[in-house]
Amino acid sequence: MKQYNKYLIIIFTFNLLFGVDKAGTTAAKFLSIGVGSNAVGMGGSYTSIADDATAMYWNPAGLSFHQTKEVYFNHSNWIADISFDYSGITIPIDNKSSLGFNITSVTMDEMEVTRYGNENTGETFSAADFAFGSTYSMSLTDRFSVGINGKYIQQSISNSHARGFALDLGTLFDTPFGFRLGTSISNFGPKLKMTGDDLLIGADVDENMEGNNESVTSTLSTDYFDLPLVLRIGISDQFKFGNQHSITFSMDAVSPNDNANYLNAGIKINILNGLITLYGGLNSLLLENAESEFCFGGGLRIPQILNNALSINYTHEEMKFLGNSQQISISFNY
Repeated sequence: MKQYNKYLIIIFTFNLLFGVDKAGTTAAKFLSIGVGSNAVGMGGSYTSIADDATAMYWNPAGLSFHQTKEVYFNHSNWIADISFDYSGITIPIDNKSSLGFNITSVTMDEMEVTRYGNENTGETFSAADFAFGSTYSMSLTDRFSVGINGKYIQQSISNSHARGFALDLGTLFDTPFGFRLGTSISNFGPKLKMTGDDLLIGADVDENMEGNNESVTSTLSTDYFDLPLVLRIGISDQFKFGNQHSITFSMDAVSPNDNANYLNAGIKINILNGLITLYGGLNSLLLENAESEFCFGGGLRIPQILNNALSINYTHEEMKFLGNSQQISISFNY
């Protein structure tokens, strides 16, 4: 097993070190924000774990291995007073397949409109991003599963907006050697383009012609932008200590279309069969000028609350320049 791990890590590292830097600009960048205290606390190395409702984000194939009804809420005080929220519900269909629904949102307070010369107009505007998704996952064997998440995406700022659709695809393999392998492709879909009333202007179609209408209603043309497509390949292994404790190591190789390739790595410690959970991680390893430095957190599971299992988790993410971020997650398993 250790030999397999070494080979895989060597392959991942080789690919990352000699990959092509693809730094650029994409639309709907909020789709790249990590979801869930557990996952973010492990540095985002969750592709091969995906054992809760956040599997719909990290790897939809994990949902069929998660044979539990779950209601999940996650809130993050993200950078610059931005609120990031994710909620989901998972419903097992049978012992081989599961269905899930999820909502992701980014919201912020209204801001004052300023124009050229810092002129204060007294007007305000708002901006928000939303994604509404549904997931289906099926186990093809007792060790291998596939999953798909389809989502509707909307970005808006003032009176302009962009709308589109995207797919997330994933596979998960519980190998006979003890470790797990996961792969996922997220945000596969057509480009987005901003439209709306804010792009309407009055234009003079021919400045050399006298007496013509100098304020013909026209529309500013905006470019199409790619979605933040990302490929993840993950590996994880769990080691048990007695009947009640375990430790899990995980690593993800990540290849986005708007940045260079990088690695995420994490560790999770389960105490008393998961009644207490501790985790930590490093993300964006090998990425030059990475913003996030490290993450850590913990959680508590309360077995009997209204006859449901209640879990509460917290994660702190340390950043270099933009301020630190916190996430808190609450879930009911029933």
